[in-house]
Amino acid sequence: MRTYKHLLFDLDHTLWDFEKNSEETLFTLFHSYNLADFKKFDCDSFYRKYKFVNHLLWDLYNKGKINQQELREQRFVRTLTGLGLKPEEVPQGISEDYTTLCPTKTAVFPYTHEVLSYLQPKYGLHIITNGFKEIQAIKMTASNLHGYFKEVVTSECCGYKKPDKRMFEHALKRINVKPEDCLMIGDNLECDIDGARAAGIDQVYFNPEKSTRKLRPKPTFEIHCLSELQAIL
Repeated sequence: MRTYKHLLFDLDHTLWDFEKNSEETLFTLFHSYNLADFKKFDCDSFYRKYKFVNHLLWDLYNKGKINQQELREQRFVRTLTGLGLKPEEVPQGISEDYTTLCPTKTAVFPYTHEVLSYLQPKYGLHIITNGFKEIQAIKMTASNLHGYFKEVVTSECCGYKKPDKRMFEHALKRINVKPEDCLMIGDNLECDIDGARAAGIDQVYFNPEKSTRKLRPKPTFEIHCLSELQAIL
């Protein structure tokens, strides 16, 4: 087994609990924009529809089929028109308010701080994310994650998105390290696992929902809780 010197972490859905933080934000927006007054959907339906639409749009963004502005402009329009509102009924400012509020939420996955505190003295820790630079910085500060990491590599800063191996190669160059000295930890099989493999980097597939999807080829490691990293490292 390789001896690793640097660990590359994805942020959203791996350390920062995007779903929990997003749900809390959407609950706030549902009430602050009085969306119940339309009498077409409840808060749970709003959250489920947004989750579906946002996942779809992020997949298109990761594949380079839409840009950041299109993602932000479309997600609430598609969500709310999909729930029965007319385009002109979609509240002005709701997307901007989501973008402002959600990154300030602080939920992280269980054992995040304990595991990072354990790993920090032993390894160089870094973030590699397709998230937007300004937004990711706010998330990391709000959830007290920023102090663990030396480099934060975003798709904006290097011009490539995971799973493009050039994003990983850019990160390796910034850290000044060989791929065999690194281990990538992430939740997304395509972006994190396949992308790291293409760049010659070993991978840890973080699978907290215990998905039984067949993995071909298999990642180097698979974990269901971040605490399991300590058994690997």
